[in-house]
Amino acid sequence: MTRVAFREEFQVNWVSLIADFLLVGMVFGPPIAPFLAASGVSLLPGIADIIYFMGNHVCPQPTMGLDLAPPYIMAVCMRCYGTVTGLLITRLLYGITGGKGFYWLSQYGWSGVAIASVLMMAYPLELAAQIFGLWSFNNYLVTPFGLITGLAWGLFTMPIFHGWRGAKTSLDRF
Repeated sequence: MTRVAFREEFQVNWVSLIADFLLVGMVFGPPIAPFLAASGVSLLPGIADIIYFMGNHVCPQPTMGLDLAPPYIMAVCMRCYGTVTGLLITRLLYGITGGKGFYWLSQYGWSGVAIASVLMMAYPLELAAQIFGLWSFNNYLVTPFGLITGLAWGLFTMPIFHGWRGAKTSLDRF
């Protein structure tokens, strides 16, 4: 194997690496924040403060987080964590399938965008129904809406984020 072939074969997909790094933070950060805050060990409550700061800026109802280490709650509500869970499921699925399958929405171009967009509306529609008084916040109710949104988002974006460098999607022609 020549030096050039070796370099081309083992190039790092930085987009994939950064996306995975962020996903790991979104998966582990919210549930460990209460334990870090409750620990009282040197720098750990400061790290929890950073996680709570981020949760307060991405979650519409961070005060509804699960009570994991009283009096400290999870850094996001279960609607948001359902979304993260959907992203994690699709990332694992992408790792197993390598992006092969009819369910990866980016391969359908603008039709895939439309399907993903409709499914991603589960989260905001549920939140709007709650705000307009159709029902009150309930973790068992909000989690599946977040999960549907995360699955839709992941089924569209995982092939884009994690495809091999130079790989074409049907959106490339637009």
